[in-house]
Amino acid sequence: MRTLVISDIHGCHDEFNSLLKKVKYEPTEDKLILLGDYIDRGLKSKQVVDQVMRMVKENDVVALKGNHDQMGVDALSKADDQYSAHWIRNGAITTLTSYCGAEIFEEGFDWDAYDKTKEYIVDNYKHHLDFLSSLPLYLETDEHIFVHAGINPLLKDWKKTKEEDFYWIRDLFYSQANGNTEKTVVFGHTPVVNIHDSADIWFSPHGDKIGIDGACAYGKQLNCLEISEEGYQNHCVRKGEWYH
Repeated sequence: MRTLVISDIHGCHDEFNSLLKKVKYEPTEDKLILLGDYIDRGLKSKQVVDQVMRMVKENDVVALKGNHDQMGVDALSKADDQYSAHWIRNGAITTLTSYCGAEIFEEGFDWDAYDKTKEYIVDNYKHHLDFLSSLPLYLETDEHIFVHAGINPLLKDWKKTKEEDFYWIRDLFYSQANGNTEKTVVFGHTPVVNIHDSADIWFSPHGDKIGIDGACAYGKQLNCLEISEEGYQNHCVRKGEWYH
């Protein structure tokens, strides 16, 4: 059985399905693991969440939680405007328009329009919010730890990593070797172009981390890490690429 790992889809619904076609994903034969950040920045967040929910239910796909997924849930379910302001600064507008239509902000962003979109999504897509809220933080197997952002490498027990660090941590995690596990950590969150000047999958010099966020939502590419008995194999589709 192959394990296929994809992260940071960010509303790039077409590229996601193009990548699944390119790797010849077979739900009955492959294990698909998604590392979070299904929404924001890309244009089709609603379609991505719809599809991921269906895949989890029907195909036993593992979907983990990303920081953008938590930001969206917090902003839409809490009254405190600081959550909404934080989300809006981080790509929420495309998510809102994917649910409510581009015309909602055709005259520019304003809080009245935002409040209307928030009410509409909460009233009509609570099942999406419940799904995103309930996603697990990591998946551990015999050889790997799969997680959105990373683990705290300084803790004796990595499972005691703070919840927000599982989907927010950056430099502290990827800049040094893990001191608390011999397993390889596969993560997204930090675009790998910021680590090794390439959008291709990053393998750490210590051999203990693999970064797969190809920054598709920023115009780069969507990566898939294939894990099999033969080792690791890299796949990708470029932003806007459709694989037949």
